[in-house]
Amino acid sequence: MLKLFQSMLSRREISGLPISLLFAGGAKSAFAAKKPRVATVVTEYRRSSHADVIVGRILEGYFYEKRRTPRLEVVSMYTDQVPENDMSRNLAEKHGFTIFPTVREALLMGGDDLAVDGVVFVGEHGNYPWNIKGQKLYPRWYLFKQIIDVFRETGSVVPIFSDKHLSFDWDEAKWMYDQSLELNFPLMAGSSLPLAWRHPELELDIGTPVEKAVVSFAGNKEAYGFHALESLQCMVERRRGNETGIAAVQCLEGAEVWKWTDANQWAKRMLDEAINRCPGRKKGSPRDNVKKPIVFIIEYRDGLQAAVYLLSGHVGAEQTGFAAEVKGKNSLVSAMIKIQFKRPNGNFSPLVYHIEEMILNGKASYPVERTLLTTGTLAALMNSSFYKRRIKTPHLDIAYHAQKESLFIRGPEPEAEKNFGIGP
Repeated sequence: MLKLFQSMLSRREISGLPISLLFAGGAKSAFAAKKPRVATVVTEYRRSSHADVIVGRILEGYFYEKRRTPRLEVVSMYTDQVPENDMSRNLAEKHGFTIFPTVREALLMGGDDLAVDGVVFVGEHGNYPWNIKGQKLYPRWYLFKQIIDVFRETGSVVPIFSDKHLSFDWDEAKWMYDQSLELNFPLMAGSSLPLAWRHPELELDIGTPVEKAVVSFAGNKEAYGFHALESLQCMVERRRGNETGIAAVQCLEGAEVWKWTDANQWAKRMLDEAINRCPGRKKGSPRDNVKKPIVFIIEYRDGLQAAVYLLSGHVGAEQTGFAAEVKGKNSLVSAMIKIQFKRPNGNFSPLVYHIEEMILNGKASYPVERTLLTTGTLAALMNSSFYKRRIKTPHLDIAYHAQKESLFIRGPEPEAEKNFGIGP
């Protein structure tokens, strides 16, 4: 009977109900007191990897508004690579979960049925090749497909969280998204930056008439470019008319960045505003401080114009500047998105909180379409960089509504090396 119930719990038709409600009005089951069981699929697990700062919190708790003890139980893990400084084997011994040699075995745990209530997939970090466009070829689609194969084999599904962009390849990313629709399971993905601190605590009202927007950030085009795009998208998706997608993109580099900026004074004005929100900026001009400037020019289908600047040498990746022009306002609206680069990397705490919420309640806290759109935008921008031209994106006609709730973290940053269970 318990096996039949666990199989039912894995299915979507009741996954939208909190586990506690399934036992309301009746005698408490021994299973009701147990935490949902989670399989983790990671590319590598070492100190300060994304597996460490995400799965480590699920294992040992974290500080988010208050000290939180684990609400999920990690019961299995698959590691695609095992570096010399691997942490997973010691953690498996400490916490009692099993490391399996395949994704399939991690989900089935020796049986024929899906044996877990959720999957946390962290396909970030590891020794993987690069293509000629400068994209790191993480096997996200390959590993995700193995999860889907188990869903199809067993006829059961559970929620999946997928870290960062879905894939370096648009077709792969779209396939991953389509599986969640076809098989009807909750899927959540993306960066931690949309959930990070904001100074001031800016959240645009749903329906705000945003006309132009700029983000200032730092880092390389792909890995950090994705975080910058998610920072932009989590803000502008709340605009009037909701999100309808992106019509075209262009990536400019070097001197072309400043030529385009000079020709588009709105971008210059808003870039200054975004940078000035970041107290860690370097003195002087970004034109003097940045040796290899990059700008992503984004043309939305509804007419919104946006620019994302990567300005390593003038601003740091721990401080993201955002500025927007809103119709009817005399001044720009702006804020800094702040992450914590040092441990305990507190910006991952709200991310883990919402991973737990999805697996507990069967509903994603925010739309995965955001990350589908940023994934496709980044892939198109990498093509633009490689081919040196503007790229039309008719395939990015992705329409969705932002969640009404404001989800970014409030309050002070936790002290370094504190409030994070896995220690220094």
